[in-house]
Amino acid sequence: MKQFSSKRSVQILAHLLEAYGIRHFIISPGSRNAPISIHFSETESFNCYSIVDERSAGFVAIGMAKSLKNPVAVTCTSGSAAANYYPAVTEAFYQNVPLLLLTADRPEDFVDLFDGQTIRQKNLFNQHSYGDFQLKEDDEENADEYNFDIIKKAIEVCLEKQGPVHINIPLSEPLYELVSELPLFADVENTIQKKNYNLPSVLTADWNISKRILILAGTRDYSEELQMQLSQLVKNHSAVVLTEANSNLNNEKFFSHIDRYVFGFNDEDERKYAPDLLITIGQNVVSKRVKQFLRKAKPKNHWHIDEIWQPDTYFSLTQQITAKPEVFFSKLLKAINLEPQPYFNLWEILREKKDVKHQEYALQTGFSDFYLFKLLAEKTPANYNIHFSNSSAIRYAQLFDFQKFKVYCNRGTSGIDGSTSTAMGFAMADKNPVLLVTGELSFFYDINGLWNQYIPPYTRIVVFNNGGGDIFKIIPGPSKASNALDEFITTSHTLQARNLAQHFGFEYIKVEDDGTLERVLDGFFRTSEKPKILEVITREIENAEILKNYFEYLKD
Repeated sequence: MKQFSSKRSVQILAHLLEAYGIRHFIISPGSRNAPISIHFSETESFNCYSIVDERSAGFVAIGMAKSLKNPVAVTCTSGSAAANYYPAVTEAFYQNVPLLLLTADRPEDFVDLFDGQTIRQKNLFNQHSYGDFQLKEDDEENADEYNFDIIKKAIEVCLEKQGPVHINIPLSEPLYELVSELPLFADVENTIQKKNYNLPSVLTADWNISKRILILAGTRDYSEELQMQLSQLVKNHSAVVLTEANSNLNNEKFFSHIDRYVFGFNDEDERKYAPDLLITIGQNVVSKRVKQFLRKAKPKNHWHIDEIWQPDTYFSLTQQITAKPEVFFSKLLKAINLEPQPYFNLWEILREKKDVKHQEYALQTGFSDFYLFKLLAEKTPANYNIHFSNSSAIRYAQLFDFQKFKVYCNRGTSGIDGSTSTAMGFAMADKNPVLLVTGELSFFYDINGLWNQYIPPYTRIVVFNNGGGDIFKIIPGPSKASNALDEFITTSHTLQARNLAQHFGFEYIKVEDDGTLERVLDGFFRTSEKPKILEVITREIENAEILKNYFEYLKD
């Protein structure tokens, strides 16, 4: 016989979540959230997963939500457990990933009395959430009606804003009283307003008179509709489309390796390739060089298209277009002239020259991080979703042909925390296998991302271990702090992943030379009973110098 929590607030919460189609719940163990854990796990239409570490659990939920394209809820006990969600909350906020944070709490009048596991949880995430809500306890006046309305509002905000929303749930003891039957609840009416968007006529005029139109796509999920729309714009060379690996847009006429093309621009080049109309879609752009180029370019018109965010990233924003890019371009394509422009040919000549240089350098480069990414782009099976960690991994990915894959990276806040957990959460929910490509610092930092009993056996992790944070040897600046570089900035170490792989039940392979790497990769993706970790040791290689020399070779 099914046994449910007797707490009315929990019963109402479950009823509304079910009504809105929210089915997946990451539960971290504890006592204060026991009524939620019991009730959700006993509800047949819910899928519940136990992730012990709340910080990891938040990122697991991000991965699942990105795969499912639907909100995922996380629930934990009171106190510091809730605070551990904060890194994932900030990432979800800046990436617009729908998370519902269901934090159990002590009664409100226990706060600041030095009662165990009691902190100020009300409005805990209000700087980085789209709503912080607090429920009433069952014995408070009009609690059922109030809780029904507030939970409904919270869920609709989460769905509408596609971002994190917090519901704090005070629960008094007893926590373990159960019932076998649930009361009838009122039907739920979805009151989310449908959005309409009209294209201002001035935009059509601006497009038609612009001769140098540049469309830049940042981090975003794959959209077949948007890819087709942008393909129409480049078909006859009407616009230049710059993409990154994590833009998830693929067309042979898109310019998919931005750093390869814009590195080494001098003042004359910046004027030569500057747009008069810049259109930006998606969110965070990895390439620092393209940001510098466009901030200097100061285009006459800059339109940013997004339902939620309107950042003036390039200090030139003239139109804030609050719409889905697919809706905007659908209307735009019906209204504009698609005339071939010399601007496209200008970029095409640049691309042909830089691509030749890239191939020449790649052919002469031996075993290194650079070489590893070249091989992964060639040998990874096409059905894999690829997750890259921050910081070196996603930067290397921009240089090679990963645009044929679905690519993901936590570029909301661009931190190294949670990369493994996010990839494992995605793997739990997706029908296609996942490859995580990660530097060893990011991997070791998120060890608990592997403390997860739901990781599918076809999941693969490649750890490139260069003995420290090589990104700080690549970017300008840190090398000047020579006395502090190894210990406090790059964090040199001698750790390896073998024992972790054994501890968490992964097959483990270690590679330290190019011949072994090529041979191992062919079998690495074959079916196995356990997920696999491939650790590529490159700590004896001057990886930073190889990458710096690559960009100098492109410039020459």
